[in-house]
Amino acid sequence: MNRHSLFILFISFSIAVCFYLPGLSPVNFCEVEKPSCPNNVTLYVNKLDSDQSVIPYEYHSFDFCVGSEEESPVENLGQVLFGERIRPSPYNIHFKKSEQCKLLCEREYKDEPESQKKLKLLQKGMKLNYQHHWIVDNMPVAFCFINQQNMNVCTTGFPMGCYVTPDGRPKDACVLDSRYREKDNYYLFNHVDIKIEYRDLSDEKNILDQEVDGRIIHIKIQPRSIKHDSKDKLNCDSGAPPLAIKSDAKDVKIVYSYSIIWEKTDVKWSTRWDFILDSMPHTNIQWFSIMNSLVIVLFLTGMVGMILLRTLHRDIARYNQLDNEEDAQEEFGWKLVHGDVFRPPRKAMLLSVFAGTGTQILLMVSVTLAFACLGFLSPANRGSLMTFALVFYVLFGIAAGYVSARLYKTMEGLAWKSNILLTSFLVPGILFAVFFISNLMLWGKGSSAAVPFGTLVALLSLWLLISVPLTFVGAFFGFKAERFIPPVRTNQIPRQVPDQTMYTKPLPGMLMGGILPFGCIFIQLFFILNSIWAHQVFYMFGFLMLVFVILIITCSEATILLAYFHLCAEDYHWWWRSFLTSGFTAVYLFIYCIHYFTSKLTISGTISTILYFSYTGIFVFLFFLMTGTVGFFASYFFVQKIYGSIKVD
Repeated sequence: MNRHSLFILFISFSIAVCFYLPGLSPVNFCEVEKPSCPNNVTLYVNKLDSDQSVIPYEYHSFDFCVGSEEESPVENLGQVLFGERIRPSPYNIHFKKSEQCKLLCEREYKDEPESQKKLKLLQKGMKLNYQHHWIVDNMPVAFCFINQQNMNVCTTGFPMGCYVTPDGRPKDACVLDSRYREKDNYYLFNHVDIKIEYRDLSDEKNILDQEVDGRIIHIKIQPRSIKHDSKDKLNCDSGAPPLAIKSDAKDVKIVYSYSIIWEKTDVKWSTRWDFILDSMPHTNIQWFSIMNSLVIVLFLTGMVGMILLRTLHRDIARYNQLDNEEDAQEEFGWKLVHGDVFRPPRKAMLLSVFAGTGTQILLMVSVTLAFACLGFLSPANRGSLMTFALVFYVLFGIAAGYVSARLYKTMEGLAWKSNILLTSFLVPGILFAVFFISNLMLWGKGSSAAVPFGTLVALLSLWLLISVPLTFVGAFFGFKAERFIPPVRTNQIPRQVPDQTMYTKPLPGMLMGGILPFGCIFIQLFFILNSIWAHQVFYMFGFLMLVFVILIITCSEATILLAYFHLCAEDYHWWWRSFLTSGFTAVYLFIYCIHYFTSKLTISGTISTILYFSYTGIFVFLFFLMTGTVGFFASYFFVQKIYGSIKVD
């Protein structure tokens, strides 16, 4: 392996493992309150979500013990769109002060409509395995347990309870404890043992020029169901009987309690995320994905290189040696259609709009991934990924306007006003309409994922007051710029396309062109979908960046290859075909999402199913525009290059 290959491998590995964390600094705590060193540790609660439902709920929706919401942190745009609602909890935690079996609050449910409604929602949450998500010192509280494969697993959520079916089959968290076995019973986890690991800094000098006692490293939780006699007689022993709630219970009293243990650790603050991330998918699977993708790229590169260096070079040399008219009569293959290859396609307006918007999405994804690889969009910066993506999408409206306008001008389009309006409103309008309808469903369910009216107004303002004007500015410069001049003249009368074989017809070409790029990304897709729907932490942005680059290369090469074969078959309708060939990868993506829904998820309910496919549809449509644009421009520059290399009378 030469030095260049070693250097590329080193850089690839570096960006694949990079994670931590520009802009975040540790918080120091003291045993005694000081102006610059707090003693009180705030535990924040977040939304509750489930792998069996797409609809998350706020913490207070389930009638848990709540704190004052006046001191709630302000969520950024990305957090609001993801349904995060972070609120202070009533847990009273002080640095290095342990607590044993302390009362939190008491809830009582009687045979009254309002009270029964709250109890039924609690039971529904346990039945659908809704999960708590707590935060301490910007660190997610972890639930660690031994799974059925006898492996230690740590997750960033823990169940609110569990359910045993009428036939005695324990579901979800009930499997982890043999005490939860009574038929047709709900076991609410009303007690939590909180273990906080801290790094002692009291003996270390010159820590920010302050005397501090320590920093919080890990927070681990063990939820339990305990039947307390009353709020004055708490029993938190390990053998305490569980709190079993019958399905038809009418009169229920629930006492919430907690214990806190502080434990010293030598783990450094900068590596405190490792124990959570190490339980996520291992890097060897990611490297297998990269190697799989690289094999496909090398195969395609070899094919394209063979065409360019051998076949095309030979064709161009032979065509350029034709000196007389009789030789010209013997033209065949891709040169035969030189008078039609740059003929503007049908629906040129729509193609230019799609290519412009696809360029906008491509730039947005590229820049967002670049920031993610630098560590700015790590899991510790909650909501930052979506916020950055939205901001860059809005700003790159200028690129959408410019590319759409200049391409439309190149294709001899005249309705420039329609082009600008469609570029500004068509794709964003479709996305906003689907999002708004989905949001109405979430509003109807009272979900925390329902975007508030003020945020909807902010999104509309970003679109109408920033993105649209930038698109108009880009279109202005696009129409002012010179159109791309084709290297050969276009005949007035279109040439008839001969009958095509099965392999050179549009649909088989798209089927073949889409499967190769999808083969490069399908392993990475599993981790992305897990992070979205199974609530796992996704942090390997370096791997994602590598796969993204491979995807672009594969889309380009596969489309060029098929475009050359079609031109050799004297079919010059390459404009839309090049867009659809690489864009067809999105069809395989949608099929994979359906497979993931049916085989990996346990989502139930009509509304949840509709929401899953609505959000999936948005994702697939954007992916279609991006990959289609990559294939289109790769083919466009390829066709420009080869026809610019021959002499035509």
